[in-house]
Amino acid sequence: MEHVFDYLVIGSGIAGLSFALRGARQGSVAVVTKKDKLETNTNYAQGGIASVLGPDDSFQLHIRDTLIAGDGLCHEDVVDLVVRSGPERIMELMNLGTPFNRGVDEESPFDLGREGGHSRNRIVHAQDATGKAVERVLIAAAEAHPNIQIFENHLVLDLIIAHQSIKAGSVAIRHQDECCGAYILDISRQEIRHFLARATLLCTGGAGKVYLYTSNPDVATGDGLAIAYRAGARLANLEFVQFHPTCLYHPHAKNFLISEAVRGEGGRLLDKRGRAFMEDYHPMKDLAFRDIVARAIDTEMKKTGDDCVFLDITHRDDDFLKQRFPNIYQKCLSLGIDITRDPIPVVPAAHYMCGGILTDILGQTSIENLYAVGECACTGLHGANRLASNSLLEAMVFAHQAAHHCAARLEDRRMREFPEIPICFGTPANNGAIMQSEMILISHNWDIMRRLMWNYVGIVRTDKRLTLARMHMAQIRLEIREHLPNIPLNSDLVELQNLAQVAELIICCAIKRKESRGLHFNLDHPGKDDANWRRDTIVSRKDVVDLLCSIPGRE
Repeated sequence: MEHVFDYLVIGSGIAGLSFALRGARQGSVAVVTKKDKLETNTNYAQGGIASVLGPDDSFQLHIRDTLIAGDGLCHEDVVDLVVRSGPERIMELMNLGTPFNRGVDEESPFDLGREGGHSRNRIVHAQDATGKAVERVLIAAAEAHPNIQIFENHLVLDLIIAHQSIKAGSVAIRHQDECCGAYILDISRQEIRHFLARATLLCTGGAGKVYLYTSNPDVATGDGLAIAYRAGARLANLEFVQFHPTCLYHPHAKNFLISEAVRGEGGRLLDKRGRAFMEDYHPMKDLAFRDIVARAIDTEMKKTGDDCVFLDITHRDDDFLKQRFPNIYQKCLSLGIDITRDPIPVVPAAHYMCGGILTDILGQTSIENLYAVGECACTGLHGANRLASNSLLEAMVFAHQAAHHCAARLEDRRMREFPEIPICFGTPANNGAIMQSEMILISHNWDIMRRLMWNYVGIVRTDKRLTLARMHMAQIRLEIREHLPNIPLNSDLVELQNLAQVAELIICCAIKRKESRGLHFNLDHPGKDDANWRRDTIVSRKDVVDLLCSIPGRE
């Protein structure tokens, strides 16, 4: 079955929906999401959106804080663009009806919070569930727009790529790949559909599920990164995986984040004996940058052998905590933890991919008509470490950039015919007919891979661990290639293949970078090497093939 749209948006988070609402002013938009439309990373974002809105703040201060967090790898022109665009993007959300917490007077129209690495209060928030508030407003606007169709339970398998030769007379002077849409599995009907589009946007979020412990929802399987890589796009900086310092530690709590805003409101990190330890690691103490706090917690847990540390905010007023953090308060209370009386047990967890599909300042990838926006993209904003609450801001700004660029070229693209689409996939599975023994192959490889990444490619790395990870991951990928093709096509298999691809790419980038910078900390290279490594780590299919072929015994 074939569908034709002006724009194909893969992902229904803040990046995809922000673009869709703009793109719909000029053309037709398909928004494709592999689960329910609300099941996105955006929906789970607690803290808020960083923007210069306070009377004591300035663009220069926000730019400085972002550059310091990025540890020398931020692209300064991108940082300047994103920071200066912030207030306008916030007002757009306000006009759509986003219920941000308001300030007390005209001079301070917003209740602005502070998070790690920020020198001023500049986090606009809707209680402690900002992402959920934003997501619902954007979904409502998209569903009401006649030019937007939302396709739930549709999983992207691969991009449709046309290979063209650019000629001078009869001589091909260069080759150019062009994206014409995607092959998509309609999970509910078990049909493969061809979605053709004049421009395709990857807004698929992150890849937190590649690690054993993560704050991300189950949908964060790195799909956009994997399909862009397979299509030939360039990716960058995948070694910089941000581990959020404070994920709730409880056997009955899955992936529940304790917002950095808790520390912004005075929460302190304590060890099991009640000792506040962050002053041993950084002058900003509990409000240091995330990479520093996560490493500090990891170090303390390894020194003491404890399973977690504790975040204590019991010194604040009870009513304030219940009003400022209603979601966190209720969740913890349901597990027997009263945050007004009890310190919260926390551990670090994989949270955000600072690298991704390499784009320019307009959101364009290295493939014609293919854009990447949001967490799956590497725009140059975050560098080696994302400043807290810059992610939703980046998504909105680059959705605006990409939409403006697409609109200027839409009529020209409409004049061109789509190429003939080859059949590249077999018949999907009848999930009820898949043998249990075959599904065990998927779950086994999934579990082994996530434990491998957590133990060998986690918060603190070494050359030996990375080399072992590369060898083990090569074996896992070999097993997937040799044994899993016998399993009929299904969503679990697709996600496993994507996660395995992303894991291999993270290892590849981590091995390449022979220094410690930002989120990449290697005990064998503990210092920064600006002379050789103050640059992006860029990978493509050839880079990874060359690296993996160096494994002994591998062809």
